Amino acid sequence: MSPSEFDISTQDLIKVGIAVVCGAILGLERQYKNKTAGFRTIILITLGSALFTMIAQQSGQQVNINIVTGIGFIGAGVIFKDNISVNGLTTAAVIWISAAIGMAVGSGNYLLGLISTLLTLVVLVLFHLLEDYIDKVSHERVLFVVFDTIDYTDLETLEDTIRQLHLRSRRRLITKKDGCLHATIVVGGHKKHINRLYEKMLITPGIKAF
Repeated sequence: MSPSEFDISTQDLIKVGIAVVCGAILGLERQYKNKTAGFRTIILITLGSALFTMIAQQSGQQVNINIVTGIGFIGAGVIFKDNISVNGLTTAAVIWISAAIGMAVGSGNYLLGLISTLLTLVVLVLFHLLEDYIDKVSHERVLFVVFDTIDYTDLETLEDTIRQLHLRSRRRLITKKDGCLHATIVVGGHKKHINRLYEKMLITPGIKAF
C-alpha cells in the first residue's frame, strides 16, 4: 500500500466539512421538533451522501442511483400511519433533500448545497408558521358519534348545528348497532368553531357519546 493512498486533499476535507455543516443545520431543526430523524441522523445522511459521491467521482463508478434508492428505504422507515392520518412525511422529505445536498457538496457544488440548505430551513421554519395558520382556519377533525336511537333525526340536527357554526361536514360511515346510530363525520373549518361544536355536542339531546 503506497503512501499516496493515504493522501486526502484539502478540497475533500472542505467537502466533508460543508456536508457536516449542512446536515447539522437541518438536523438541529428536526431535533428541536423532536422528530425521528434528528441531529446526528441528518448529519450522517449528508456526510454519507457526500462521501459516496466523492468516491464515485474518484473511481469513475455510478453510485448516485444507489444513494437515492438507499435513502428511499430510510425515508420509508420514518413514515407511519395511525387510524386517520399519516405522519413522518416531512421528516422523510428532509432525509431525501439532505441526501441531495450531500451529493451536491460531494460533487463540488458547494454554493448549491449551502443555498439548498438555507432554502430547506426556510421551508421548515417559516412555511411551518404559514401551514399552522392554514390549518387553524381550515382545520379538519373526524367525529365518531353515537346517538341514543337509530333514527336519523338526531344526526340531521347535529348537521344543522355544524352548518350554523359555519363548518362543513360529510358523512364517512353510518351504521346501526345495539339500537344506536353510529356515525363517522368529517368536520372542517376554523378550529375555534370546531371547539365550539364540541361544547354544543355536550349539551345536545340525543347524543350518547362522541
